[in-house]
Amino acid sequence: MDKKSAFFIILSIAILAVMLYLIGIDQVISALKNANLSLITLAIAIQIFTYLLYTLRWKILNNLVYINVSFKKLLPIMMVGLAVNNITPSGRGGGEPVRAYLLAEEHGYKLKDTFATVVADRVLDTFPFIVLAAITIISMVLFFDIAPWLVIVLILSVIAIIAILIVLVYMCINPNFGVRVEKWLTGLVKRFYKKKSDSLNESIHDNIFGFQQTMKILISDKKILYYTIPLSFLIWAFEILRVYIVFLAFGAPLNVIIIGEVFIVASLVGMIPLLPGGLGAVDGLMIGLYSKAGISMSLAAPVTMIERLISFWMASIIGLLLLPHYGSSVLEKIPLSSSAEDLDKSIKNDE
Repeated sequence: MDKKSAFFIILSIAILAVMLYLIGIDQVISALKNANLSLITLAIAIQIFTYLLYTLRWKILNNLVYINVSFKKLLPIMMVGLAVNNITPSGRGGGEPVRAYLLAEEHGYKLKDTFATVVADRVLDTFPFIVLAAITIISMVLFFDIAPWLVIVLILSVIAIIAILIVLVYMCINPNFGVRVEKWLTGLVKRFYKKKSDSLNESIHDNIFGFQQTMKILISDKKILYYTIPLSFLIWAFEILRVYIVFLAFGAPLNVIIIGEVFIVASLVGMIPLLPGGLGAVDGLMIGLYSKAGISMSLAAPVTMIERLISFWMASIIGLLLLPHYGSSVLEKIPLSSSAEDLDKSIKNDE
């Protein structure tokens, strides 16, 4: 973990501590003592099952392009990716290059191919989220008394996510657009890395072309429609179910639809690259929205704390514990964070 990520995590925990102090730590502790531990254990089991579903979806994509890595070996890589997503303020996207790099490095595949499966996996995860987010925003505008600025932020966030998906998919199906992206990247290379520009330009061309070819295979395969899209909706359903189970553990009388709406909005805010995993901002938003839905602040706070311990901290801890297995400096080795010389060397080795 670098110093910047550590700083953001400390800052986020401090924000959460201040919120707990303002709500009343005694009331929060009292609510925690009365919680149903069996239901909390069930929520943890649901979250673990969700990790398995994430890995299953990724394995299906890998199999389509003949990346034959066992489920058992993909699961720890998935957990490391989730952890890196949580500790980097990058819109929950910092772990994707790490996943692609580890899969290529550990099992001898080309980085452009592994990165394509990771991008496809992220697109499939985001597609049902966009559908749910659009429905949620409309519902909250109609039934929640939320600030206009928050509605605007949510709408702009959804638009931004859709725009990124369109660019990615369009680049995969339109070679000419891929050429434009290549020219833009090579222009940046010439501006910042003049000594290595020729070799890097060649590497960029080869990798964009390879990425496009792999993504075309994934997009054209009907198995994605038959298996992975329903699986993606199922994953989000289990995510919402986990939150509902946590509410039941505290005896909080709240409709599952409202819980789902708050969870989707909080997840959307968590994708904004401000703090790692949206720590502080997401927690505060969830507590505020739950209280608007009729849950007392003293109950909304412990529910949110336990839910975030399960959904955020459990993946972070497991992933960071697994990270040394792949080398303590793996985050510095991935091409997206390397110097020009290291990037060129990494891609050439990949070829």
